[in-house]
Amino acid sequence: MKASKTIYVCTECDYQSAKWMGRCPSCGAWNTMEEQVISPQPASAAKSSPKLSLGSYDNTAVKFSELELPNYMREETGLGELDRVLGGGLVHGSVVLLSGEPGIGKSTLLMQISSALGEKRRVLYVSGEESKGQLKLRADRLGAGGDNLYLLTETNFEHVISETDRVKPDIVIVDSIQTFYSDQISSSPGSVSQVKDCALRLITKAKNEGISVIIVGHVNKEGGIAGPKVLEHMVDAVLYFEGERQQIYRIIRAIKNRYGSTNEIGVFEMTDRGLSEVENPSEMLLAGRPKNVSGNCAVCVMEGSRPIIAEIQALATKSYLPSPKRTSSGLDYNRMYLLLAVLEKRLGLRFSDNDTFLNVIGGLRLDEPAVDLATALALISSIKDKPISDDIIAFGEVGLSGEVRAVSNIDQRIKEAVRLGFTQIVLPERNFTKLDRQFKEELLSEGILFTPVKALFDSLKIF
Repeated sequence: MKASKTIYVCTECDYQSAKWMGRCPSCGAWNTMEEQVISPQPASAAKSSPKLSLGSYDNTAVKFSELELPNYMREETGLGELDRVLGGGLVHGSVVLLSGEPGIGKSTLLMQISSALGEKRRVLYVSGEESKGQLKLRADRLGAGGDNLYLLTETNFEHVISETDRVKPDIVIVDSIQTFYSDQISSSPGSVSQVKDCALRLITKAKNEGISVIIVGHVNKEGGIAGPKVLEHMVDAVLYFEGERQQIYRIIRAIKNRYGSTNEIGVFEMTDRGLSEVENPSEMLLAGRPKNVSGNCAVCVMEGSRPIIAEIQALATKSYLPSPKRTSSGLDYNRMYLLLAVLEKRLGLRFSDNDTFLNVIGGLRLDEPAVDLATALALISSIKDKPISDDIIAFGEVGLSGEVRAVSNIDQRIKEAVRLGFTQIVLPERNFTKLDRQFKEELLSEGILFTPVKALFDSLKIF
């Protein structure tokens, strides 16, 4: 038998090379070559092992007019926040890839939804990382269980497929794809070829038999999903479970979704009894907000169809370094530099000799241009050391000339701000003129004040 050999495989395109290279010659990606050790099988085993067959199902082409809808197109998972991200529930025959940092709560989430789905459907929970005792301990803590919930602790993919054929589940949960291996591939579990082969066979089975599949994927040190990039293209939806283990709040965000929007987010709170839904994230994010402190400003952002009010904090302090420090958490780093340049050029504020820090409370990440005006007001408040009134909320996009441009969904933002007790709204002038007259008069009669601004200079009137 031949000795084992080492090869280098590109995680993006599966290109193989006998030596390491900084850039893949096939797809051009940098630093994607990973080392793998291949142990060749004996000649007798190679002859006896079956060849990979992806088309072994009785599947023929049919007319589009003859297609029939299944009995259920979407199944509620028992967690409304997750259903929102999925577009209304788990789609029949779909494959969902769930990824997140270790210890963030992926297995807890899956155990909870498997219990809820098991009330109506047959669920097979396959774990390659935990023993049956560990799963039972978690299930007792979460109150999960039922006659329709089957647990399987296995890493051999052929055995997983045979058990799936025996149990005939409606939903299969795989935790996690990096722990499984196929006898038909000689590389180690978690390698590019193993992950791609196991995922492809699982997806093929799901599509042909109408099984809904949820796959857990590990993340690499850069925060992306480990394994080949093609894995994300093969599945129907890619969900990221975000949050810090030291914080109690978790966010699920859809990066890809063939059956719904990718703008929705689901917010959860980690408790002793598992993950509980946070149906009103705005109140959660504003809890404990300081009073009469400079550098704070509230903003309303749109996460899909949901308006969420967040708090932006800024701190500008005298720097004693040759190059002042800049730190941004929850906001785009380059956008912070752009706003600092606009404030220094258009308003004459000296940020160039100040250390500047930006932070979004609650671990939320704000990528919408509508946060520009609130960020600028928080920076102005900090450097002038003048607090912004606690009943003020601002939203608008800031251009390089210092102009404040209109934003979308203005009615929903205003309604959410009024509902949470804000009485003064700073908004772009164009948005104010486009507001419905009756809607505007109703708010004015309730004591709501509007401060329309055309440029950053106009916003100084609130101080």
